[in-house]
Amino acid sequence: MNVLIDTNVILDAMLSGFPFNEAAQKLFIMAAEEKINAYITANCVTDIYYLLHKYLHDSVRCKEELRKLFTLFNIMDVTSSDCEKALELPMTDYEDALLAACAKREKIECIITRNVKDFRGSPVKVVSPDDFLKDL
Repeated sequence: MNVLIDTNVILDAMLSGFPFNEAAQKLFIMAAEEKINAYITANCVTDIYYLLHKYLHDSVRCKEELRKLFTLFNIMDVTSSDCEKALELPMTDYEDALLAACAKREKIECIITRNVKDFRGSPVKVVSPDDFLKDL
């Protein structure tokens, strides 16, 4: 199953964001065991680095953490067409619309996020980490 994982779920797993870390870490394990084909978008990588660095205050460690992510997750490019199509989606948050546009282009089966309500109008199914794990 091809899934796109939102930044908040990645950070929950990496920074042990209680109470959300357990489900997020299960998704990491599923990606490592190749039970899911997990993706993150290229623009999310920069957000993850920025927020990790803000938390860890260590650029070397942040880069190491990103390298680990790159072994678990496929990195999905963001195209200029995705940027334009995101503007046309009936979604209020542009960053979330951009994820949805990328997911649609790559025929992703679902987007996993804690902010399901922010993805109203997404052309791709959106589920929370807990709901995704329950539905397996």
